[in-house]
Amino acid sequence: MKSRYKVSLAAVLLGGGIVAGSLMNNSVNGASSSGQPGTADDPVVTKSYVDQKIAQAIKGGGTASSTSSKTTNSTAPATNTTASNTTSSGTSNAAKSSTVEQTEALKVVDVKPGQKLIAKAGTEFILRNGNAVVYSMDASGAIDITSGTEIVHNQAVEKNHLLSFPREGRGIQVKEGQKFGLVVMVRGGYTVQ
Repeated sequence: MKSRYKVSLAAVLLGGGIVAGSLMNNSVNGASSSGQPGTADDPVVTKSYVDQKIAQAIKGGGTASSTSSKTTNSTAPATNTTASNTTSSGTSNAAKSSTVEQTEALKVVDVKPGQKLIAKAGTEFILRNGNAVVYSMDASGAIDITSGTEIVHNQAVEKNHLLSFPREGRGIQVKEGQKFGLVVMVRGGYTVQ
């Protein structure tokens, strides 16, 4: 008799669990009260539409609702700066200077031994390959954002660390005695001297 009692109790508990689980599942599926994606309550928006609206808001054209103006305020406005590259002979290539936006992508720059990669104010470097030291004409140098330290003139730069140059005239160069150059990822204006 005891085994019959245990089996029937197990069957009742199992059945009750299934019923309770199915009721909870329905409430979880309906947890988002906004409806199905693509309806008037939850419209599907494409990337090109968002890019178009952001471009309109930056240009100041069109009517921007309060929600889209909040979105565009969180993104950095694009401002133009000029980056010029200088050849190893010291002559400027004015024809090769390009307009650079504030939100530009990283560029890969090769620096040969004897050359200096000089940053404009606010430029960021990431040393990918080679042995480099900081170049600076004053007591300050660059900020190693990765480690949270300041790197002064002739101090070694660690690979894969993000460096920020708050003022112009500072940069990096190949460490003395090295025969191989540097591979540096750059965001912002720079010159190679």
